Amino acid sequence: MGIGLPGSPNPLTGLIRNSNAWWLNGQPLGRDLEAALGQPVRIANDGNCLAVSEAIDGAGAGAHIVHGIILGTGHGSGIAIDGKSHNGHQGLAGEIGHYSLPWPKEGEYPGPQCWCGRQGCLEMFCSGTGFELDYCMATGVERKAVEVIDLKRAGDPAAGATYRRYVDRLARSLALIIDIIDPDVFVLGGGMSNVDELYDDVPRLLRERTNLFAGNGKLVFSDSVETPIRKAKHGDSSGVRGAALLWRDTDGA
Repeated sequence: MGIGLPGSPNPLTGLIRNSNAWWLNGQPLGRDLEAALGQPVRIANDGNCLAVSEAIDGAGAGAHIVHGIILGTGHGSGIAIDGKSHNGHQGLAGEIGHYSLPWPKEGEYPGPQCWCGRQGCLEMFCSGTGFELDYCMATGVERKAVEVIDLKRAGDPAAGATYRRYVDRLARSLALIIDIIDPDVFVLGGGMSNVDELYDDVPRLLRERTNLFAGNGKLVFSDSVETPIRKAKHGDSSGVRGAALLWRDTDGA
């Protein structure tokens, strides 16, 4: 059995940490499931599962380094190298949701309070939840992300402004990742990954803001940015596929 979940198991203790499904934190979920089921269990962050699934036969197939980005209830990610999950020494590789929004602008600092106890986490800006929060803070009206996107497409000014802020913030998030690991491809999953406009608007913004003298600030520390940004080929099923594929290295399948 393979399981993908928000957060991840500590490789030293097996206890779940960093999950916004907070009742899992501090619990030996893997050991408890193995005892209940009588069979071995592998657990990984849902972003890692997405990355593995898409690296093997999805939107990142054939790429050396695939960075899977979750744009859903939370904002996390996972890294697959040659089709295998890259967990890191602490098992934290790709934990992007809880560092600060890069290069904050006026009105973005210190940022909203995050469930993790910090303020201004990327999760509060680049998740679907953060998108809804931003619209609510600007208008005083609570709407689901899909409703805001529909309004934006219909020409609503407030919804359009929320979307433009979101694109800018997501571009900043991806720019920092490019500067650190420079993946071969980004693959987006989660509810906001279904906003088709992102796949034109985010790359365009990254390309436009490569000139130091453009007057609006450089993003990626380069004179060009051509990193593909693609929607997950397997959609909402990609995470569970990746969880099953955590066992791929044991049987050669």
